[in-house]
Amino acid sequence: MPVAMIDDLPLSYTDSGGDGPAVLLGHGYFLDSSIFTAQVAALSPQWRIICWDARGHGATPDTPGTPYTYWDQARDALGLLDHLGLERAAVGGVSQGGFIALRAALLAPERVSGLVLWDTEATACHPDDKIGYQGMFDALAARGAIDELTVPLSTQLLGDSDQREHWRATWRRGDLPLGPAARCLLDRDDVSGRLGEISCPALLMWGEHDVSLPRDRMDLLHQRLPAASGVHVIAGAAHTPPLTHPVQTNRLLGEFLAG
Repeated sequence: MPVAMIDDLPLSYTDSGGDGPAVLLGHGYFLDSSIFTAQVAALSPQWRIICWDARGHGATPDTPGTPYTYWDQARDALGLLDHLGLERAAVGGVSQGGFIALRAALLAPERVSGLVLWDTEATACHPDDKIGYQGMFDALAARGAIDELTVPLSTQLLGDSDQREHWRATWRRGDLPLGPAARCLLDRDDVSGRLGEISCPALLMWGEHDVSLPRDRMDLLHQRLPAASGVHVIAGAAHTPPLTHPVQTNRLLGEFLAG
């Protein structure tokens, strides 16, 4: 994968290239940019699809001892656009990729032509979620990527998809994002009161069986983003529809981008 140096961070990404309008996509927690392989295949070269690995995920390292926020990661995303010489792009992502996309639109609205948001939210980490995630992070740090922990995690993220074993094997082989990346997730701020500032069109999608993120958090985006679509429910999907249900996802995404 190519690497862009963004403020001394070697940020890994893929770029389908071409002259089409740019689309910048960010993955969810515990995953990486490869979850968008089907979108790259279906939508390029009509669109230039750029996918990137967030800090502590995939081939982008974390920064041990240096805390950061999703605002910092939004600056990473905008820095990648600078690196590629792109003035504007549709920006989107799954879960934490959506946290980052929303903040990029708030930081640089003139550079974000549209938002594509899957299974994400604008609020801070719910207290109950925070307790549950902290317990999971502590168990993974203490015991490693054992099946007892990663089987339910893979099902939570991917539902009954046959992709689950691939990701369990990936977690066994690599470093898990349990340092500053975890604090970034748990301590994120609430930007829901600022959603009215985002005027670009926004496509909202949510997995029907997502147990990580309740539907009402997507409904809040629909209510407060001035140019948001309704919430498109991806039948049968869990928390990562672009990976597990690409046919439904790609149809909606292609229609949105064409519009």
